[in-house]
Amino acid sequence: MERSSEEEAADDEEDEDQAAGWTVTPGGLEEGTPALKAPTGGVPDPSVDLLALRLCRELVYQDQETPERETGPTVSRSVMSESQAERDAPSVSPSSLVDTFSPSISSLSSYFSTHHHASLSSSSSSPSVLSLTPPLPPSVELPALLTDTRLTLDVYKGGAAALPLLWGSIPGQLKGLQYLRLGSEDKPGLDDALDVLPHLTELRSLAVRGHCFYDSQGDPLPGLLTTLPASVSSLCHLVHLDLSFNQLTGLPSCLLSLPVLSTLLLCHNRLSDLPPGIGQLSSLTYLSLLGNELVSLPWSLGQLNALQTLDVSHNLLQRLPEEIGSLEELVKLELSHNNLKQLPESMGSLLALRELAIYSNNLRLLPQSLNKLPLLKIDVRDNPLGQPPTPPPLSPTPDQAETKIQELHLGFNQHSFCVSPAGCHVFLPGGAELLFPPGCLVATTRLKWAEKRPERKWVWLEEHGILLSRPLELRPHGITFLKPVEVCVPYHRTQRREVVVQRFDGQSWSSLPTVLRRGSESHSSHPGGRPARLACCAVSQFSWFMVVSRPVKDSCSVTPAGALLVSSADPGVKLHFPPDSTVQARTITLQVLQVSVSEVQAVCGDPQARVSPLLCLSQTPSIHFLQPIKVQVPLPSGVTGHTVDTSCLYLLHGDPTAQTWTDITSQVSLYVTHLYAIFYVTHFSWYWLWYTTQRCVSGAVRKVYQRLKQFKVQFLVLQRKTDPSQVMLQCLPANRVDGRVQSLSEQYDGPQPSDLCDLLEGEQFFAGFERGLDISTERPDCVQGRLCFVFYSSLKNLKEVYISPVQGQKGPVRGQVSFYRGEFPSNLPEEVAKKRKGPDNQWLATLPLRLPALNSENNFIMEELQYPPLNLGDPESGYLTEANLLSISLQIAHDWRVIGINLGLSYQELDRIQYKYRDNLGALVLDMLFHWARGQRNAGPGAASRLVAAMIESGRRDLADEIEDIVRIGRRKYSESLRRVGLEEPHNTGVDEPTLGADV
Repeated sequence: MERSSEEEAADDEEDEDQAAGWTVTPGGLEEGTPALKAPTGGVPDPSVDLLALRLCRELVYQDQETPERETGPTVSRSVMSESQAERDAPSVSPSSLVDTFSPSISSLSSYFSTHHHASLSSSSSSPSVLSLTPPLPPSVELPALLTDTRLTLDVYKGGAAALPLLWGSIPGQLKGLQYLRLGSEDKPGLDDALDVLPHLTELRSLAVRGHCFYDSQGDPLPGLLTTLPASVSSLCHLVHLDLSFNQLTGLPSCLLSLPVLSTLLLCHNRLSDLPPGIGQLSSLTYLSLLGNELVSLPWSLGQLNALQTLDVSHNLLQRLPEEIGSLEELVKLELSHNNLKQLPESMGSLLALRELAIYSNNLRLLPQSLNKLPLLKIDVRDNPLGQPPTPPPLSPTPDQAETKIQELHLGFNQHSFCVSPAGCHVFLPGGAELLFPPGCLVATTRLKWAEKRPERKWVWLEEHGILLSRPLELRPHGITFLKPVEVCVPYHRTQRREVVVQRFDGQSWSSLPTVLRRGSESHSSHPGGRPARLACCAVSQFSWFMVVSRPVKDSCSVTPAGALLVSSADPGVKLHFPPDSTVQARTITLQVLQVSVSEVQAVCGDPQARVSPLLCLSQTPSIHFLQPIKVQVPLPSGVTGHTVDTSCLYLLHGDPTAQTWTDITSQVSLYVTHLYAIFYVTHFSWYWLWYTTQRCVSGAVRKVYQRLKQFKVQFLVLQRKTDPSQVMLQCLPANRVDGRVQSLSEQYDGPQPSDLCDLLEGEQFFAGFERGLDISTERPDCVQGRLCFVFYSSLKNLKEVYISPVQGQKGPVRGQVSFYRGEFPSNLPEEVAKKRKGPDNQWLATLPLRLPALNSENNFIMEELQYPPLNLGDPESGYLTEANLLSISLQIAHDWRVIGINLGLSYQELDRIQYKYRDNLGALVLDMLFHWARGQRNAGPGAASRLVAAMIESGRRDLADEIEDIVRIGRRKYSESLRRVGLEEPHNTGVDEPTLGADV
């Protein structure tokens, strides 16, 4: 079975970070595992599924051991079990854990509701008699929501309505709350809960967020919070406040009276301005206003003297106040995706600033004062820096004004659609767009689309051309449109090359005038990600279309009056056509290909070798010129007219048809200036200037030129962990292999990538299975038992197949898959077949495969993976468990890197983690925290203390306090259990709980 969607999207989309927490995705992965996902999108990462699965297995394992512990000896019962420690910790609500992940683990939710809550009620010394039904589900009990200092009500839909119910029944237990989380999707329940807030005077952290739940279509439910009651100002201990994903249109005035508030998140609301009184929040260190409608910022923002992070990205800001330069403690400033045209010079006073994100604005100039900040890192992508200002567009006349046309979004199974004379904007799966203007058709017409495999019969490339998309066929071919139709094909990223759309009319390929842009915001090739890159062209008829990159082409028309053509890729390359060099007008095309000097030296074996850019000249019609044409080319790198040894300077002429190179130095008039070489020719082809000590250069030139068209590639053969008969084969350029292996490591097992091989763009190769392995030969890409591939460097070159033992095979199979260049070998002697090395050999690589034995039901015998429990407390206590770490990780967000450094992780480890999860902030934070935690297993006592110290040093005192509370509660429960069985003197346990020391 081949998965065709694997080649459709590149792994190079740049997703913006957002500091708004986690959201729940409506579905899991291919195997049905749960998925965690950051709010800005990206494909759910399988490594997060593994952590969730480990956590669920751990809880199941602990529950299964509980009866045995209860029936054991008295001393065994006196020691607090690990599951009991998790129940008592603030973050251990099983339902919370289920809701933290995905609705796709509803089966696990039913387990927890029947087993874990039963365990809670049976083991608790004082079972709850308070009924929470309604508003909560019948299976929910109080210990699952409330600990000594924490109440979590955002894991059940409508859970906020339980707060007034609890306040009316057990007000004494609620008065000591320090951490409270509420969902804001239920307006009546939320309003009643807000009336209770002023009574919770010990609160340190409060979250009232939307987007906690999803409707039946998978869309997030919006938060309905529009304001806060004035009495909230009585929460004088509040340090952390999160009101994201709500409908606030203004900053509630009661927040300005909170004296110690240090973290304020107002992401994704409807704020259009901020009050001048915001400067009163003197303790504020983190302020996020991401995703609002702010047009300007007040001058009083400069009074936030303690502010370290300010995020106002994805707003409508047109300017910044000069007072922003007064934020002396500001370390990170996020201004991306606004309408800023200039930055104030006062920003040069931000001496503590280390990160400045200003991409996707309208900045043409940066303040000179920023040069005074040598440690500042600036991201300036997608700004017209250095470009002259453009005049505003003329307003359209009434008859030119365009009316909004209908949008049509197609699915993968919809390959036809209808377009009426009113026009239509069609969005195809994968990112392609078709824009039919009004009046392009006389009557409603049914059209079709199809995406072809990039086989050689569908793809034609010029020399040094690279395929950036799959061929797109639009039908019917014979239809003619009254107005041009815009066809936009998604393509992969390329560097320093020209991107063009090529069209096949059934006879030949031709290049079309191409405009590059991003796709519509409402249509992203990756759910939640940035829109696709599009190459757009206007056509009057349908046919086949594909996107290619090539060296930049410069063209001009030469008349009898003469002309001058200068390369846009290298201004040092010039062609001067004198008068009377031609009788009729002809079109001249120039391409300049830059060549790496180090690669030339390595291939030809001459450390002194230098080369100029390669010139590819062509003309239409192809006839000799009447006058010599002056060609100027830069001298090879490191060579000047004063130091050049002309005996080592060679001008080579290339024949693109015969692929040969000839030394023509003695046949042309060649002279040098200080920087350039100049010669005259009467016909066009390829020209290349070499500086080398070798006497016979033609052979070296052929080798170097052939290498310019080749890619260093490696082969992957991976087997799915849950089904080893499902095998993925892939060929990738060597620089993309490491990232691909890391992204697949959680789902696939397999050998290391193969050694380096050389392949050409569009070259065909085969993969054959050997030594007891077989595949289905009914596949259309299977040729005599071998899979056929065509290599394209920007595509994924991937096939997924099912393998099986050959007929009659019993027991495990240790086979292999071999990759062959060109037509696969046959009828070779055994001694030749064993020799699979050498550049001229037909074999490219051979990698091993292993199939386990089959049982009586023809199923593979699989070993179930065992994951040891993770415990960061002392061996006898288990204060800080995997469940606690998971809850803590949800609050770390963008502080993960500084926390990782303070935990002792190396910069190399952090860079590896960041690259692996570059599209998923949540998975990135989890991996960093658990990577450190696993390293603490054998580090001895003190892991919890080290974690608290790292949080304090990183400026996250709120997390440090929460960890201390977790450990303090666990220690107290442990001491009480020892006292009950007489293993500890009463006077040793009657004192106040000790603070978290270095021995924890």
